[in-house]
Amino acid sequence: MPLFQYKAVSAEGDIKEGVLEGTTQSGVIAHLQSLGLIPIRAAEVDAAGNTSALPSGIGLRASAPRRSLFAGATLNATDLSLITRELATLLKAGLPLDRSFEILINLAEREKIAALLTTIRNEVRGGTALSKALDQHRDVFSRFYINMVKAGEAGGALGAVLMRLADHLDRAMELKEGVKSAMIYPVILMLVSVVSIIVILTAVVPQFKQIFEQSGATLSLGTQGLLAASTFFRDYWLLLVIGVATALWIVMRSFSHPGSRAKWDRKLLTWPIAGGLVARIEMAKFSRSLGTLLQNGVPLLASLTILKDTLGNAVFREAVDFVARELKEGRGMAKPMMETGVFPKLATQMISVGEETGRLDEMLFQVAEVYDRQVAAATKRALALLQPVMIIGLALIIGLIMFLILDPMLSLMDAIK
Repeated sequence: MPLFQYKAVSAEGDIKEGVLEGTTQSGVIAHLQSLGLIPIRAAEVDAAGNTSALPSGIGLRASAPRRSLFAGATLNATDLSLITRELATLLKAGLPLDRSFEILINLAEREKIAALLTTIRNEVRGGTALSKALDQHRDVFSRFYINMVKAGEAGGALGAVLMRLADHLDRAMELKEGVKSAMIYPVILMLVSVVSIIVILTAVVPQFKQIFEQSGATLSLGTQGLLAASTFFRDYWLLLVIGVATALWIVMRSFSHPGSRAKWDRKLLTWPIAGGLVARIEMAKFSRSLGTLLQNGVPLLASLTILKDTLGNAVFREAVDFVARELKEGRGMAKPMMETGVFPKLATQMISVGEETGRLDEMLFQVAEVYDRQVAAATKRALALLQPVMIIGLALIIGLIMFLILDPMLSLMDAIK
């Protein structure tokens, strides 16, 4: 029978941890609850004693691996989701807010996280509302997150709102990680291709250069260019590295300028494959974020202003600004969305139906589900096309290099005959 490592909290607020046998994670959670404990984390232990990530139980996620104190920022996306879910679980179990933070501090995997939670706990104990305490740490908690907490405080359902917020963070992270994971193989393939070409130019081609010079063979312009490129890569590689680094710095600097970034984002949306993928990702993010805000009682106009910061594409942010202005004039949301020409027609039609039926938040979640599936399908199609293109491209480049080397060799052999 599998073993599950767990962490739970007693009715007195004491942290309990250990290992239990169970057939499923949900069974272990139910057993802990029957003992009067509040389950916080539960993960299956493998033969080596390591915990493996499992599907979440009710309000639970598998525990994250312990990381170095100096790894990454104070809170990354995984940390934020995990802490939000744990805090929601404790609050829904009836523990006071300051005691819940005390437990989270003891559960913190890193000292940086513990220090941040300690600061927030002290502010809450001093009479500050949680949303205002979080607002003091804008580098960690977004406007979206803070306003969700504020809505939970106003409605007296902070635990339930935090649980929905944790679900939202998980879905957003899954979407992002899905795209990133899909890009791992193409990136590795690209790196292997570049390294292979550099090795050929710096180690293989110079050997033939000596043969050509000794034989006095007549070289074509293509072969002369190849030998020149080989010499440049071998003798001036440092200059090449500096040039590439400078170009990257210039590009990153231009991205930091709002005007340049807007031009780039607008051009990106016109690209055949990447443009459609970016638009679907932004639409899924927009729909889920807006639906989550509306579901928790944040007014529509305020929600549009808040979620603008969650979008990565400047064109979509400008479109949301336009929709917010038109909404303030009483024109609704769906019609201005259509007029921007940025939002997909399917999404605007579904949102229009949601407005007409008074179920806008529910329809927004359906839109998010539709575009989540479209992102997964579009990513799969793009990779199915990209991988053979990259392989064929590498084969053509290597074939061209070999042709440019063998051509004078064959001419030299004909001359000897």
